Amino acid sequence: MGFLQKTSKQTAKLKSLLGLAVSRIAVARRPRLARKSIACSDVSQLLVLGHLDRALHRAEQVIQEDNMLEAFGIIELYCKRLIEQAEQLDKPQECGEELREAAASIMFAAGWCGDLQELLFARTILADKFGGDFAVAAKEGTGIVDPILVWKLSGSTAGMELKKKVTKEIATENNILVDFSELPEATEDGNDILVDFFELQEATKEGNNNVPDSQELLGEMPCQDDMDESSESDNDHPRSHGTNTPGLESDENVHIVTNSDGSDDEEVTGRRNRRWWRLGCA
Repeated sequence: MGFLQKTSKQTAKLKSLLGLAVSRIAVARRPRLARKSIACSDVSQLLVLGHLDRALHRAEQVIQEDNMLEAFGIIELYCKRLIEQAEQLDKPQECGEELREAAASIMFAAGWCGDLQELLFARTILADKFGGDFAVAAKEGTGIVDPILVWKLSGSTAGMELKKKVTKEIATENNILVDFSELPEATEDGNDILVDFFELQEATKEGNNNVPDSQELLGEMPCQDDMDESSESDNDHPRSHGTNTPGLESDENVHIVTNSDGSDDEEVTGRRNRRWWRLGCA
């Protein structure tokens, strides 16, 4: 008799906690709805401006907020189910599958919803009622836990296909045409990208301190230096543009001329070698 009285007190406390969780869900929805609305607006504006890559990145926030809002709806449903059928929890071994699913799902959600602290206390009571094995399976999101709730709370939101889908939906709602074929793709192996480090150095001199160092830009990529190391020649030596290596160009003996008529000025005439690096070469 004492055992039944203790269980009844637990059940009453559980109903109270779940009732508070339902009330808190209504409050927790508001900021998430606001953040979702702002994120959707940002995606729309970025699409109008042509920043498709940034719009896709912002769409991840839309997915996160939408998943949590849908999870709130599922949790609210299960809380109400447990409250309505709380009397059956006094005999957990006789609970039907729907009630066990509700209990397991609430126990799983408790570890993912920081907005709903009441669920942590409810989980303790449910674990005491249904046993340790049931509690472990529920915490891991296996067994009878609602798979949709597991996906909404713990699923990845960074998938490109999902972000494209959400972005396209937002674009359709705002009558915006979107073409994902315009997205830049990663350079395939074997493609050559020539980087003129002479121009990078000149840009740095002009005050662009954000230009990365050549070694940082290359990283661990294999490269080829085609710098001309020939000795200085007379000023009457004709300027030339060498192409000694197929597919890799280098400027040899480049004279710096500042006169508008194109003639050489002895005070400023010099020789600079351009280094071309091949990125992505095998």
